[in-house]
Amino acid sequence: MAQKGDLMTVRHDIRVLDATLRDGGLVNNFYFTDDFVKALYRTNVKAGVDYMEFGYKASKEIFDADKYGKWKFCDEDAVREIVGENDTDLKIAVMADVGRCDYKNDIVAKADSAIDMVRVATYVNTMPAAIDMIEDAKNKGYEVTCNIMAISNAQEGDVRTALKMLGESPVECIYIVDSYGSLFPEQIRRITELYLEFASIYDKKLGIHAHNNQQLAFANTIEAVASGVSYLDATMSGMGRGAGNCSMELLLGFLKNPKYKQIPILKFLEEHMLGLKKEGAVWGYDIPYMLTGQLDLHPSSAIEAVKAGRTDYKEFYMEMVDR
Repeated sequence: MAQKGDLMTVRHDIRVLDATLRDGGLVNNFYFTDDFVKALYRTNVKAGVDYMEFGYKASKEIFDADKYGKWKFCDEDAVREIVGENDTDLKIAVMADVGRCDYKNDIVAKADSAIDMVRVATYVNTMPAAIDMIEDAKNKGYEVTCNIMAISNAQEGDVRTALKMLGESPVECIYIVDSYGSLFPEQIRRITELYLEFASIYDKKLGIHAHNNQQLAFANTIEAVASGVSYLDATMSGMGRGAGNCSMELLLGFLKNPKYKQIPILKFLEEHMLGLKKEGAVWGYDIPYMLTGQLDLHPSSAIEAVKAGRTDYKEFYMEMVDR
């Protein structure tokens, strides 16, 4: 595959999405202060970021609202308190997880919402439900994307079937998601080729959401860019579940489009992200995350190991391989 663009050119099809509140919310159960969220919103506007994901549209019938901050649910009033009428170029996104949201009721018509984009998250085996959610959101007037999660654990035949189903749906962008942080750049290149095969037939855009278990989230993101992916997820300081994600400061330092500005991001890191870490929020590369990434396992065991302060890495490794 020929590289799309080079390090000295601007790709005008690129769109950057800040997932700090959503993926980062998995670190602290979505307990962000309003001051933090407002500052993050203003920072994204100043930095030229295209989308800001506020969190999930999770069902309060499934999740206890007393155990999570407001961005687990992204009620319309909560979003409006931050963005008002959002008189900016920044678009607002939320994620809706198959089986974990009441999308028929909790996602209102776009005309009545401050939200612009619904990101449907699914596994290959729940694709019919995802298609129904995509159609529902599209009919309500939203931009719609789909994250196919844990593709490193999926059979290629199943991925092809899922991509065909999505191609025939009204979804606008299909995301490559390295849920376990197990993929290497050469694998990302091959996966992108597969996704592009369907994207070109059905005229869909592609996105990338990378995890940093092997310290490859940034490398995998720019490999995907070179291969033709245009929607890029990143978070401030890489904040996200477990090992975290591609860092926004790295990504904006890489992209050559002058619309993206790194200085507002650096200021936000200094004034807000350092404080989160001092308060005890923990994310980022650690040996247990590396091991689950290398073994292509869900990071839940590594998350528990890091929380417990485990440094018996050999023993942890043996527990993982003996599962």
